[in-house]
Amino acid sequence: MIKLSKMTDYGVVIMSEMARLPGRTMTAPDVSLHTGLPVPTAAKILRILAKSPFLTSHRGAHGGYQLTYAPEDISIAEIVRAMEGPVAVTSCVDDSVEDCSVQSCCPMRGGWEKINRALNTALEDVTLADMCDDTKNVMTERRGPESLSPASQLQAE
Repeated sequence: MIKLSKMTDYGVVIMSEMARLPGRTMTAPDVSLHTGLPVPTAAKILRILAKSPFLTSHRGAHGGYQLTYAPEDISIAEIVRAMEGPVAVTSCVDDSVEDCSVQSCCPMRGGWEKINRALNTALEDVTLADMCDDTKNVMTERRGPESLSPASQLQAE
């Protein structure tokens, strides 16, 4: 099974929450309040994501974290790479230091590279804005439009 780690999943959740109101600065407790994640988990993920070019940290009394780019300019692939490193289905296609004893004569190598390219392309093609739109639509279908926060209702209109 190809599966993202919980931390990576939570990273996408955090980035999606931050994307709902671009320009907003959020602290780990803010993120925790809006996502339900424990504050230490949110803080750890924010520190990891702040090493990437799409999230900036600000120090001081009014500090926190803020998206550097618009949600439509951040791909899910970038978030996954920030959390986990290169996206690869096997170690032979990601320039890994792990050594495979049959790598030079492996008949599957070309096949895995094709699958890896397809996976990366799929993740590149979905933006943070797409994820926010999809979750907003799911929440509206489940609870009705009145379930959206006032800020979300304004964005939906």
